[in-house]
Amino acid sequence: MGCTMMDIRIKELLDATQQKYGLDNYYLHSHEIYRDVTILGETNYFLSMEWFPAHMKEWKGDYNPEGTAVITIDLQSRNYKSVIFVGGISYANGTPFQNIDFNGVIRWIEDEARIVYGKQFHLEKEQIGEYHFIEKIGSIPVTPGGRIELRFDAEGRLVFYSVYGQFPSSSLVHKENYTLTLQTIEPQARKQLQLIEYPVYETKQLLPIYGIEEIYITNDGTTTIPFEFISGTRARLNIDQVIHWEQQNTELEPFERTEIRLLEVVTIEQAIASEPHPDSFPITDAEQAECIAAVEAGLSQLFPDESGEWMLKTFQRERGHIQATLRMKAPSNRIFQRKILLFIDVQNYKVINYMDNKPMLDMFDEFKSEEGISVSHDEAYDKLKGWFELTPVYVYDPGQKKYVLCGKLDCNYAVKATSGDVVELSSLE
Repeated sequence: MGCTMMDIRIKELLDATQQKYGLDNYYLHSHEIYRDVTILGETNYFLSMEWFPAHMKEWKGDYNPEGTAVITIDLQSRNYKSVIFVGGISYANGTPFQNIDFNGVIRWIEDEARIVYGKQFHLEKEQIGEYHFIEKIGSIPVTPGGRIELRFDAEGRLVFYSVYGQFPSSSLVHKENYTLTLQTIEPQARKQLQLIEYPVYETKQLLPIYGIEEIYITNDGTTTIPFEFISGTRARLNIDQVIHWEQQNTELEPFERTEIRLLEVVTIEQAIASEPHPDSFPITDAEQAECIAAVEAGLSQLFPDESGEWMLKTFQRERGHIQATLRMKAPSNRIFQRKILLFIDVQNYKVINYMDNKPMLDMFDEFKSEEGISVSHDEAYDKLKGWFELTPVYVYDPGQKKYVLCGKLDCNYAVKATSGDVVELSSLE
């Protein structure tokens, strides 16, 4: 039996990797193929390899020994996504770099990741033997943003390299001149200033403060994008619907969780065919209707007495299931809000598992609330507005499937509602 075409291709990549990273003192311990979905809905296939140091032939541990080279390469682009030597220890011969000064590192990343310094990525910080870069379009940051990190040992050998994020081409970026000012977005800023109870762990107190909830405002000033909605790497479908159900009179069967598999086994054949990841497909109207019914049924079983109290915020595909995110219809004034994730089986549209952050929030019930609010919303706004920050950022908009220019409204300060003092948020922790 001869090798299949893909087997030969993988053998070529294994050999090329061993040569490129000087792994003469290593042997291939294991390799596997996996896939993921980008925020653009594209499926990428990766080859992940574990190279063990040659002197670790009889390794029996459940974890990788120090010096193991864990290397991942994109099967389509042949770009390396990560090169990690466990424990920061390398037994490699030499380094893939001509030199490891700043310019040498930049040239290597540009060649390796096929992105341009100053246009798509910029230096964030530099230390001895360590470089951190962040994704920017021109001089403007991007969210969800990409990151690149490299580390070298004392001998100049690469011990850590990682590329994370999309680094979009210019065709996906809607470029325009940034025009937002704090004056033009005052109505949104007033709305974002909220009275919340801020937990001070040391004294077990809930401190009433006025603070800004971080948000993105489109460059024309007409639309806001919640910070939570664009975090992560999966596109989300916005629902914003209060969930009601008929009260159940009969005793329901206790809910039984089905385990959700975290790792997916992908075959060579799937990779050859570039089979789309199940999570890459948009959620259809029919699926949306089925999932809303599943959420109603699931909530009625899990929280039978809470009809009308939950708001279904979003759906997104996750590990072959559809994940529903829910929040309380009437939010509390605490900084951490109640949140539930429901996992829906797409074969039978039933909730098979859930996550609830209530146990984490329950610890705040022991905290003492501080009484005597003496500062109004308007007074707090006037005290705090000089500390507001509005910075340009490109935000991925799933509706347009483009990165659009926004202003990120944030503030590192707050007003104590009992005294009117302006305080730095970090000083309250």
